[in-house]
Amino acid sequence: MESAAELRKLDGAGNAAPEGFADAMPRAAELSIVLPTFNEAQNVPILIELLHETLDGIDWEAIVVDDNSPDGTTEAARALARQDPRVRVIRRIGRRGLSGACIEGMLASSADYVAVMDADLQHDEALLPEMFAELKRGETDLVVASRKVEGGTIGEGLSRFRAWGSNIANSLAQKLLNVSLSDPMSGFFMIRREKAEEIAPRLSAQGFKILLDIVSSFGGRLRIKELPFTFRERQHGESKLDTLVTLDYFGLLLAKYFGNAISVRFLMFGLVGASGLVVHLIALRMFLVVGDYGFNLAQTAASFVAMTSNFFLNNQLTYRDRRLTGIKVIQGLLTFYAVCSVGVLANVGVAGLIYQDPAYWLFAGTAGAIMGAVWNYAASSALTWRRS
Repeated sequence: MESAAELRKLDGAGNAAPEGFADAMPRAAELSIVLPTFNEAQNVPILIELLHETLDGIDWEAIVVDDNSPDGTTEAARALARQDPRVRVIRRIGRRGLSGACIEGMLASSADYVAVMDADLQHDEALLPEMFAELKRGETDLVVASRKVEGGTIGEGLSRFRAWGSNIANSLAQKLLNVSLSDPMSGFFMIRREKAEEIAPRLSAQGFKILLDIVSSFGGRLRIKELPFTFRERQHGESKLDTLVTLDYFGLLLAKYFGNAISVRFLMFGLVGASGLVVHLIALRMFLVVGDYGFNLAQTAASFVAMTSNFFLNNQLTYRDRRLTGIKVIQGLLTFYAVCSVGVLANVGVAGLIYQDPAYWLFAGTAGAIMGAVWNYAASSALTWRRS
């Protein structure tokens, strides 16, 4: 049997290949750079050019993972790929979210090392060679570009409000999950691919904070090095982060705090439900005082206001990867009303079975609420936001 080296010298028909054939073959990438994108058509060509300038002497590839951007990001990346074999493109249909895109990109790599960075030009590509060198020394599993270590700064990349929020998020991650990173919110890092492969089944495909998920899932078993960098200002397009991401982040924190015993999606559904309670109480007060409704009518109207609020929040956040659009929004809202109405009956029914003594009111009410929440989550996942 021919050795691997001998096989490489054969052409497709099994004949001896011309002299120099093996040398003409493109070399496999040592480093894959995963670029999760959504509406980054203007930025991707600029970033690829910068990578060529920065990574001279390194066998690298860029894996653009695009969430079916309406601005033509996939087409722009494919145009580059037709001219540049270093560029690969994954177009995701019916799936959304930065973490999921990063996981798919890392698992699509065959390189020994995988970097994740934003395609919006806010991450400094000049740091990649140093990160690569750190991993190749063999003493580190993960290198993180940090804004918090000495020499790193937020720069002009974050507004004052977002910088404040980032600091709070960092503090919560460090205290609740015992994460020792100075900047667990960083989205710019490089990891040994074997480590990414090992932990991938335990990662959440939802949300934005893939680094926090990786580090907390390893439970302190990663050898980590942090390097300083300056967070740059976005050049083109708009930030993908919005106020709803706060709920998403808390969902991830809670899921990791409880050892992944409860899914991130269910926790997100619960957080949205908690916000619905506040909406319900405000609406109830408005109907009673301003509308002068009777209590039963006001309670019913407030329930529908809360359900409507919960539906749109869940559509934007909890089920962002299955987000309903167009006429499907109306259909989804109607099925959500139906699901939640049955959930109320389940809530009352379970509570009624348990409530035999006034002393058990708290236990009965809690059990009913949990039953209603579980029903609403399971039924809405299967009916309202079912996978097409």
